Amino acid sequence: MQTKARKPRAENAAKRSLQMIEATLRSVARYGLARTTLASVSAEAGLSQGVAVFYFESKDKLLAAAFRHHYEIYRKTWRAAFEGAGADPAAQVAAIVRADFDPAVFNRQSLAVWHAYWGDSTARPLYADISQEYDRERGEALALACAALSGGDRAAGAEMAAAIDALSDGLWLRAHLTPVWSGPGDSLALAGNLVARYGFGAARRAGELISAS
Repeated sequence: MQTKARKPRAENAAKRSLQMIEATLRSVARYGLARTTLASVSAEAGLSQGVAVFYFESKDKLLAAAFRHHYEIYRKTWRAAFEGAGADPAAQVAAIVRADFDPAVFNRQSLAVWHAYWGDSTARPLYADISQEYDRERGEALALACAALSGGDRAAGAEMAAAIDALSDGLWLRAHLTPVWSGPGDSLALAGNLVARYGFGAARRAGELISAS
């Protein structure tokens, strides 16, 4: 009987926690980190402020949990794309780049959240630590795929991976600051063209795969 009773309670706790986290991300996108409070999140979630305190104890812990959740969505998106690309390094590189512009992570709210947290990472090292924790796995996968694309040259692969990261970051910032949302089409076309011109033949096919509609 106790086991049966615990399961609904655990499910309810997980549901409430997710409600608060999703409400936090909406609040951060709308108001920024400084103006996001337990009160604003609770109002956004339609729950009492006591619920936020019960599950997360403080605003700082809630913001950190929300950032990790945001990164988990990103991680699941790029991992699914990468694993679906098979063993072809050109397809792997293209999959990781295209995942950066998947609607699940490339949208107005998501970009506002990324830039709010990244903008505060100097003042709050925890956000930088979370970013490094999640970015490391993707960075290693991209660098290995780029190295294979360049004929096994690890230095060239690391350089290409860094350039791709800088490209995606720049396109995200450009989309975030542009008043009119145009979706991923232009960004994918630009990313594909630049990767295709990187300097070795196999990169051209990766670029074509990135740009493909």
